[in-house]
Amino acid sequence: MKTAKKSTFSLMFYIKKTKLLKNGEAPICLRITVNCQYAEIMIKRSVLANLWDQKKECSKGKAYSDRELNHYLDSVKARVYLLQRELETEGRQVTAMAIRDRYNGKDDGYKTLVQIYEDHNGQCRKLIGIDYTESTVDKFDTSLSHLKEFMKHDYRREDILLFEIDNQFVRDFEIYLKTVRGCQHNSSLKHLKNLKKIIRIAQANGWIKKDPFFGIKFSYEDTGIDFLTREELEVIINKEFTIPRLAQVRDIFVFCCFTALAFIDVKQLSKEHIIKDNEGNLWINKDRQKTGVMCNIPLLPIAEQILKKYESHPECNKNGVLLPVLSNQKMNSYLKEIADLCGIEKKLSTHVARHTAATVVFLANQVTIENVARILGHRKLQMTQHYAKVLDSSIMRDMSAVKNSFEGMMKHNPVIAEQPQ
Repeated sequence: MKTAKKSTFSLMFYIKKTKLLKNGEAPICLRITVNCQYAEIMIKRSVLANLWDQKKECSKGKAYSDRELNHYLDSVKARVYLLQRELETEGRQVTAMAIRDRYNGKDDGYKTLVQIYEDHNGQCRKLIGIDYTESTVDKFDTSLSHLKEFMKHDYRREDILLFEIDNQFVRDFEIYLKTVRGCQHNSSLKHLKNLKKIIRIAQANGWIKKDPFFGIKFSYEDTGIDFLTREELEVIINKEFTIPRLAQVRDIFVFCCFTALAFIDVKQLSKEHIIKDNEGNLWINKDRQKTGVMCNIPLLPIAEQILKKYESHPECNKNGVLLPVLSNQKMNSYLKEIADLCGIEKKLSTHVARHTAATVVFLANQVTIENVARILGHRKLQMTQHYAKVLDSSIMRDMSAVKNSFEGMMKHNPVIAEQPQ
């Protein structure tokens, strides 16, 4: 009676000396051999040829980078052994190619996180202008970039199989964002929510069974809303700037303060967005880039004056827009200079202008909250009510100063302080 031939399985790291990289290092390759059939995996690591010990299959260097490399090689080998056992447990044929494909995420049953994330972002980019804005897709790309850097930093890996993602992975990512990346709490949650979206896609397709976000709840911190007071706004409007770029940025900031347009919307503003009603009044009629909600904004005299100022500006004529808006980064940078020159301690940004419009320009001047919601392009009134609450707290804060200033008058006025008969 013949006995079944036992299958053989072996791994070997080696370097490709004939394919040196630009930095002079040789790429490291892992050869998987199953029953005399082999497949190779490029592990995306390299080493100087004279530091490679083929007998021990590791770097013989003493530097930290060499120790880190050897640790990574051990983790790759452990991962490949795990994949081999998984294939056996599933009753699937264990071949060198099958192990290689699963390692690379090409096995239909086992996809990788980066692979799914990149596919998602690619599909979203195709839908820019239909379902997504470019800025939203850029944020997805930023979240993916942070995730890749996190895996390299904490796990010494460039990707991870979906089934390997657990609750600890999510919590480690949150800690990385807040410590290494220096993200604030709310910013960290946005990246985690983007990751959660990818996990939901994987669950919907049956690529992952357990929910790594189970038991993890997101709670945004109330950061408040920064806006200028009427006095601060007047200081900026009346300030004379000798530097043209600062005067230009100031004008666009003030325009946003009297229209409540977000940065991307004022940057896109063109002649087709300005309409005149039956009574000769000018209006801004434009879809918000972020939400697609139509905004109907009356063009106040100061905003109209700013448009006239730049109607012959070469950048406006070249790009077919009404205002020469710089990049958001440059705008915010120059606004910091403007704040310093005007003696304003608040951190100015393009979004502060929108907040100022909602509170000081509109709500504080008896514009109804329903009309402010329409001007801002809010889908829900609750979003606008948040501005009203902030304004109420600001009024109460100011009134406390009034209270203190009149307190002494009350104490020393015998007529008012006298008890009634």
